[in-house]
Amino acid sequence: QVQLVESGGGLVQAGGSLRLSCAASGSILRIVSMGWYRQVPGKQRELVARIFSSSSTNYADSVKGRFTISRDNAKNTVDLQMNSLKPEDTATYYCNGDVLTPDGRYPLVWGQGTLVTVSS
Repeated sequence: QVQLVESGGGLVQAGGSLRLSCAASGSILRIVSMGWYRQVPGKQRELVARIFSSSSTNYADSVKGRFTISRDNAKNTVDLQMNSLKPEDTATYYCNGDVLTPDGRYPLVWGQGTLVTVSS
């Protein structure tokens, strides 16, 4: 069974930085892609950034130039470096993985989330 666990959330002042990490565990052959999403109560979960096996990346327009996603294929981890944080970045951040296992492909594996709060 594949599991994703996020860490690194917390409370920071506007303009500060945080680094989120997500570790995948279980019987994993390969992670096709991994991404970070965020959600505010009452709103839909939205894509923040995603990284593919080729290291190609996608970013939400609102975080371009401030956030950087990276992955370590050997360790099955993905990080999100968040700089110049704004109060509107406040949300619960979720890790997502498209994971290939010996039993098949699991395209929508989710972590439990980590809370990021940016104060003004």
